Amino acid sequence: MTTIALLGTGLLGHAIGQRLLAQGLTLRVWNRTATRISTLVSAGAIPIEQLSESAQGCDAVITVLKDGPATSDVVHALDDLRGRCLIPMGTMGISQSRDLATFMNSRGGSYLEAPVLGSRPEALNGSLLVMAGSDPDVFKQQQHLLSHVSAQPVLVGPVGSGAATKLALNQLIASMTHAFSLSLRLVQQADVPIETFMEILRPSALYAPTYDKKLKRMLEQHYSDPNFSTALLRKDLMLFLQEAMQSGLNPEGLSGLSTMLVQATAHDLDELDYCSLHELTQSIRP
Repeated sequence: MTTIALLGTGLLGHAIGQRLLAQGLTLRVWNRTATRISTLVSAGAIPIEQLSESAQGCDAVITVLKDGPATSDVVHALDDLRGRCLIPMGTMGISQSRDLATFMNSRGGSYLEAPVLGSRPEALNGSLLVMAGSDPDVFKQQQHLLSHVSAQPVLVGPVGSGAATKLALNQLIASMTHAFSLSLRLVQQADVPIETFMEILRPSALYAPTYDKKLKRMLEQHYSDPNFSTALLRKDLMLFLQEAMQSGLNPEGLSGLSTMLVQATAHDLDELDYCSLHELTQSIRP
């Protein structure tokens, strides 16, 4: 039976753990805050007592951690990596991912970056979108494992390409949510009924399903119970900007949005759903 170590059991990591258990895998779990593994342990997961021993007896190590530095700190603390495959599913920078691949190779292990698009509901039903970056042989070896959380995991290229794809997609989340919020504010100011606006938008080439997904939350100012927080969105946008500049691109158009997301901390929006940035596009008052 396949044995997996899962390191990081926040909202997404916990849901991935539930899915792996439901699929019949043997799961060992660790989280920096130990109380966050309790429900997974109650469901049959095996607690990891010492972080350094996480990889022992495991076929693969999946990490779902905040960012690249957090992932690197945890992975560098692991012993017995020879023959193990490290599969980080969190968002991180391109160079950060490549550095982890180099480290795993130096320890006799393999590496497959597998950031995901989707959140808790998609993780629970196995419909996350996985964008893998790895050697094709490593992807083939781990494809069955990935299929437990994704209907069709995609190999997008070598290590670094998965990280780049995930950052590109998360930039769209930020930009599209911001643009939709501004459009809603403007039509409301002009007394255009929101449903009239949506009836025109939905059949057009401008429409994206995320607009309807977040519309009710925005109109009702219901931002609690997030699957993806404003703080995480800001972190990913800042990382995208960093990678874009290092690649010689011109991301100046995003500077206003990044500044706005920094303001979210003062407005206590950080731990709320990312569409709470709608609160920051209200009318500017003297």
